[in-house]
Amino acid sequence: MADEKLKLRKLWESLHSSFWFVPTLMVAVAVGLSFATIAIDNVVKNKWLDKLGWIYANGPDGARTVLSTIAGSMITVATTAFSITIVALQLASGQFGPRLLRNFMRDTSNQIVLGTFISTYIYCLLVLRTIEGFQNKTFVPQVAVTFGIMMAVASLGVLIYFIHHTAESIQADNLIAKVSQELNKAIDRLFPLDLGQEPPEPKRRIEEIPTNFDLEAYPILATGSGYLQEIDNDYLMQLATQNNLLLRLKSRPGKFVVQGSELVGVWPGNSINKKLTKQFNDAFIWGVQRTERQDVEFPLHQLVEIAVRALSPAVNDPYTAIRCVDRIAAALCHLAEKDIPSPYRYDKDNRLRIIAEPVTFAGMTDTAFNQIRQYGSSSAAVTIRLLEAIAVIAAHTDNKKHCAALLNHASMIWRGSHEGLPEEQDRKDVEERYQEVLKTLKAKMELADGYGSAPSS
Repeated sequence: MADEKLKLRKLWESLHSSFWFVPTLMVAVAVGLSFATIAIDNVVKNKWLDKLGWIYANGPDGARTVLSTIAGSMITVATTAFSITIVALQLASGQFGPRLLRNFMRDTSNQIVLGTFISTYIYCLLVLRTIEGFQNKTFVPQVAVTFGIMMAVASLGVLIYFIHHTAESIQADNLIAKVSQELNKAIDRLFPLDLGQEPPEPKRRIEEIPTNFDLEAYPILATGSGYLQEIDNDYLMQLATQNNLLLRLKSRPGKFVVQGSELVGVWPGNSINKKLTKQFNDAFIWGVQRTERQDVEFPLHQLVEIAVRALSPAVNDPYTAIRCVDRIAAALCHLAEKDIPSPYRYDKDNRLRIIAEPVTFAGMTDTAFNQIRQYGSSSAAVTIRLLEAIAVIAAHTDNKKHCAALLNHASMIWRGSHEGLPEEQDRKDVEERYQEVLKTLKAKMELADGYGSAPSS
């Protein structure tokens, strides 16, 4: 099926976000390694191993003791590591929000650490069963025991790394930087230069949309409920081209889809049958949570959630909120330098086939600033940093629509400071930053063709 690629990607994301997949693979490798080392011992029969000083050379009783000690200590360390991980997840959920747990679950380092301890434990158990120390038959797998000791030493180093890594991962600055990196990667991935290019004639796209589109379009309804995670755009383009159809998408990744709601309108509607309806539904993948694969607003929401929680009376940490504002400003500067893709998608013959629901710069600024502005209106430091962030973003764009969106948020922040800040000097500081923002935006707007001057305070 055409949606197998999306389903496989979703399956991989699910496996990547689990604590069992990587440890299971490592245990399988440990099982194979145990059989391999025992086979080597059976082949060489200890003929020349005694000449190597680093190979284990004691008797069966000593080998049992060594492997039993390693196995017992590894299962204890694995239990402790699991406990530390659960505590870290609890702290992250309470301080940063439950949506951030996915970032910790996807941390491959933690999965490898847990897999190392369990693999060493399983390896030692499998080797331990082969040791024989009877009167008539003695077998000590010297190579296998040596590998067990080496794995125990490596596990000790992994334990030290795990403690260091866990302490680093729950620090606010490191977590904010990691989410910010995901946001910038999503911007680069979702805003390529060749997506949704418009035809040379500006009016052509309007003429290509039938006047009776809304009346005659056939609605493709969702067969399930959940967050829309991905859309197979290539498959939709293929279906539209092969059947000579025009599609208007009613939702975009990140939105919640209710069963029976309209996913896409198809024109002409008389071309639709049950097979096409199923094929269109196959192009949409939804789940119980949002992902950043095609949802650029999701990592932005994560940064906003960290900032809002930091501004809550229970936490009262404006410095963390300021760190989030700084990262959001950097991401919006990156976005402002991109060309927002057109919602009009054309096939190879330059015919309009898909009208998508676009992500706009104004919508991204609403997501970025609204909640932080509302919850941070009583903090002079956060309010000033928001205005400074807008000034920085404005310096990276010459688009009049972008400037208008930034001006709107600057005005709301400035008005909110009059109600949220009782101290006169704080309001003066905000006023000073606001005037600097107006000056920057006014200069940018004057450069934009046909756009008037910015309003004053």
